[in-house]
Amino acid sequence: MRIMHFEERIHKFEYKLNDTDDQIIEYILQNKSEFVTKSIQSLAAAFYTVPNTITRLSKKLGYDGFSHLKNSIKDEIDTSSVVNEESSYYLIQKTFELLDMEQIEKITKLIHDAKHVLFFGVGDSADFCEMMVRNLRVAGKGAEFSIHRHEVLHRIEEMNKQDVLFLISLSGETEQVLEMAEQAKQRGITIVSLTHFSRNSLEKLASFNLYCYSPKKVMNGYNITDKTPLMVVLQAISQFYWDHF
Repeated sequence: MRIMHFEERIHKFEYKLNDTDDQIIEYILQNKSEFVTKSIQSLAAAFYTVPNTITRLSKKLGYDGFSHLKNSIKDEIDTSSVVNEESSYYLIQKTFELLDMEQIEKITKLIHDAKHVLFFGVGDSADFCEMMVRNLRVAGKGAEFSIHRHEVLHRIEEMNKQDVLFLISLSGETEQVLEMAEQAKQRGITIVSLTHFSRNSLEKLASFNLYCYSPKKVMNGYNITDKTPLMVVLQAISQFYWDHF
């Protein structure tokens, strides 16, 4: 199984990081070859901290500990494997690596506790919103979805801090989705985003970010982006909700 790269782990878990973590990470990014030769004690001393700080950072990033972090980065330096990044297997594998069960647990609890839950997406994403509404209703949780812009804006005007707006946009740049996010943010509504694993405008507006690995693919002018990774994340949320609520 392909191991998630250091830079990818930083993106995935950045909501857990503090200022000291950021300083250590910046050093590692700029000095990978030097980093893999250092002991945990010497690295801690360089940042006027203690080894436990480095160990905690390693675990925040999903490693077993400092040795796992160091060996993984060494492997990244030494290995240049070729993979088919367009295969469905690769996309699904990457998505499973991106699944953050801690985030999913928080989000499902927010959905369960929310007075109102509203899903929104455009194009193909709209079908997945409708599916999620059905999946929640199976467990007795009311949720809403609409494809009509004005209807969604009106619904957001009626929502408050006790509610959840779940937005799906693989690009994270869909104009109508960003409009809903901006309106909801002004009202203090909790926003959950689900996007392709990239830096995007939607993740910056959201309270909680979920990712799948589904880069855009176009053929003969048609968008043929693989939506299977999107389904993987939504099914994980649905299953967790069914199991716990």
